[in-house]
Amino acid sequence: MIQPHIQLEETTAKAAVLPGDPARLDRIAKELSDVRELAYNREFRSLIGTYHNVPLIACSTGIGGSSASIAIEELHNIGITSMIRIGSCGALQKGIGLGDLVFASGAVRDDGTSKAYADIRYPAVPDLDLLNGCVNFARANGWANHVGIVHSHESFYIDTNAEEERYWSRFGVLGADMETAALFTVGRIRGIRTASILNNVVVYGSDTSESIGSYADGAALTAEGERREILCALEALTGVTQ
Repeated sequence: MIQPHIQLEETTAKAAVLPGDPARLDRIAKELSDVRELAYNREFRSLIGTYHNVPLIACSTGIGGSSASIAIEELHNIGITSMIRIGSCGALQKGIGLGDLVFASGAVRDDGTSKAYADIRYPAVPDLDLLNGCVNFARANGWANHVGIVHSHESFYIDTNAEEERYWSRFGVLGADMETAALFTVGRIRGIRTASILNNVVVYGSDTSESIGSYADGAALTAEGERREILCALEALTGVTQ
């Protein structure tokens, strides 16, 4: 049965890479063999390919937990059992450089989607094997990385954004995104293995819009961070599905 939003049907692949941006699939495709485009509907663009002879799907999720949860649910419906988000974040701690990788060991559930699924007391945490696979590969390659809690929020442009950043920074939260809490919460409830890798595109204390603009223009550090998070995800996913 074709899923209504991602426009995919049952697959032999068991693993998926989840970027937010549909354009990021072009960079993922460079690391795969036997690549074939599958569908493109709304924010959900998908392709299939192989890595270490393991079939994988890449599917964009758009921005925010609501659209991400649609992709997660529908990918699960067609047989995907392991998913890793490859996204971006703004750092909430000094010492996290542009292009550094942030591996989420948990997420603050400050989004609307995860709250719609479960009481706020339900934890948002990744699959340990996937997390360790990502971290171990990054460290084996000597790539700058940080492991810890991230803050998943609902909007970039709320009037109290600066105060929110300072608040969560005081608690040691590493970075902010919009999708990790939804991924971890929905994944646990549905029995899906999940992990989240975030490429830092905003140095703590700098202007978000300026940093994101540099990232979109292909700034060298964040472009390399994106390549590294793609490889970490592919290695970890094939490690648990072989």
